Amino acid sequence: MRSNKIVAGALAVSLALSSAAALAQAAMANGEVKKIDEAAGKITLKHGPIKNLDMDEDGMTMVFRVQDPAMLKQVKVGDKVQFEAERATAGITITKLQKGK
Repeated sequence: MRSNKIVAGALAVSLALSSAAALAQAAMANGEVKKIDEAAGKITLKHGPIKNLDMDEDGMTMVFRVQDPAMLKQVKVGDKVQFEAERATAGITITKLQKGK
């Protein structure tokens, strides 16, 4: 009986972790790099909806600040990317950026 509870607990943890990973992936927005301004720490992206910012428009092009300027060295103009952005005092800021899959 005790081993059933352990198995059930392990299954619940596994499901919770996979759900969290799926939600994190769903929070990422898709975009295409249009311009990089390393000196200013900004990137211009043509992007789809950004759900966590209530931006449901598709095909917008915006300039974003980046939380870490090193992110800009990982991408080049024309790259497809996935990103997370948050509202900050300095404006909408990209907190995570990775090449698209």
